[in-house]
Parts: sequence; structure tokens; C-alpha cells
Amino acid sequence: MYADRSNLASARRAADIWKTNLAGGGPGAFEAAWKLARADYWLGGHAPESERRKLFEGGIEGGRQAIALQPNRPEGHFWVAANMGALAESFGLRQGIKYRKPIKDELLTVLRLDPAFQQGSADRALGRWYFKVPSISGGSHKLSEQHLRESLKYNDNSTASHFFLAELFIDDNRTADARLELQKVLDAPLDPQWTPEDREFKEKARKLLASLK
Repeated sequence: MYADRSNLASARRAADIWKTNLAGGGPGAFEAAWKLARADYWLGGHAPESERRKLFEGGIEGGRQAIALQPNRPEGHFWVAANMGALAESFGLRQGIKYRKPIKDELLTVLRLDPAFQQGSADRALGRWYFKVPSISGGSHKLSEQHLRESLKYNDNSTASHFFLAELFIDDNRTADARLELQKVLDAPLDPQWTPEDREFKEKARKLLASLK
């Protein structure tokens, strides 16, 4: 059902099953917790705006439960950070300030535990963190590019990493470099595990490339 997450009804059913499994405890609770956090992240990005905050907050809670069960596994730490980041981007400055340090701390924990987790997702997310956070608060375009390029060592076809690099380059007036990165997004094969996400990044890349002069 989660593989069919482009259909939100399927993603919701998957989340409901993981929520039930988590409440029941037992040996599958850790997997149910982090997968619920992952599902809430997806749903929060695609459900009606009125539901977003609740979903992202549910994702944070699911991730925290995963951390409590298995603190030395990367899954809970990563999905806590992802849901916090989505809240920060979606709900303004106050949320950004609240979650800025916890996001970075969780991503650094993932790097310590397993830098290759989900094809370098921690480096990819840290690259985004350094891009989004103001320089006065620790942001750095140089470190953003460094982490994004590091993530590509684990998957050179990552549509997310190439798209984020393109946005960074546009912000730095490196238009030619941005075009190259956007073309890499368009040329990348679909990853069987991340096909819905890949399709979305390809669509955004097409629109952004068309807008560049």
C-alpha cells in the first residue's frame, strides 16, 4: 500500500496499519514506528493544508518512538528530522527557530550511525539545512554544496540531490551549473523505491529549467 503512496488513500491505509501495530507493541513496534513517521511525512506533504501540521507532528512522535526502541538505528533519527524540517518549512519562522538545532543534531546522529542510510539521505538533508538556514544562524552555501555532493557518492542519480544543488546554484547566480543539475534530474532513471518522489522532482525540474533565462 505504501508503494502506491501517490494514491493518498493507500498511504493513509498503510499509516493506519503501522499505527495499530505500534500501539500493539511487540517485536514489530520499531519498524511500525519509523514507517509511520515516514508515511506521515509523505502525507503531510500531500494532504490538504488543514491536516499538515497534525501529520508532521505525528511523524515526529513516531520517529521519537522509534528512537526510544532502537536509539542506535538511523531510521527514527532521520524521520524525526524530516518531519521537523517539513514543519519548519511549512509553518514559518517560529517553527524554524524551534526545530533548527534538533534537526541538525538528529541528522548528525544519522551520519554517525550510518552515513550511507537511504542513499546518503542525512548528507542530502544537511545540505538542505545549510541552504535554508540563514548564515547568521549557521547556514552556509559552501557547506550546503559540500553535503549535497557527498550524498551523491551513495547515489549519483539522486533526483533530490541534483534538484537541491540546482536551487543552490540559482541562488548563487550560477545559472549554467543549475541547468546541468536540472538536466541530471530529468535524465535520471526512476528508482523503484522512490518512484513517486522521483516523478515529482522531475516535474519541478522541468518547470524550473523552463523558467531559467
